[in-house]
Amino acid sequence: MTGFTREDTPVAMEGGGLDFRMQKAGGDMSVAFIHLPKGTDMGPALKGLEGDLCQCPHWGYLFKGRIRMRTASGEETYEAGQAYYWGPGHAPEALEDTDVVEFSPTAEFSAVIDHVKAQSGG
Repeated sequence: MTGFTREDTPVAMEGGGLDFRMQKAGGDMSVAFIHLPKGTDMGPALKGLEGDLCQCPHWGYLFKGRIRMRTASGEETYEAGQAYYWGPGHAPEALEDTDVVEFSPTAEFSAVIDHVKAQSGG
């Protein structure tokens, strides 16, 4: 069994206030500690994926902030204090400075992260 902290989790992406840390957690899952500054819209970075949306499922908890989640069927807003499941087919936008911890299948999450990095030239 393993425990994880934000400070001990390697940085996968950063810049412009974004702080995204991720590592394998076991059982083909990864843990991510994510800070999205207000106004961060992941939609443009997801262009080119199926439906131009993230196709990886995520289970997580919002510690701080609010996120608008856009899907093919509409949008929902999530707030601090909520646990969530986001199925494949979503694009988040931070309505406030937001901090989350989430668990996702490693292979699917890594593919999305690689795509986002390629979109940003990183």
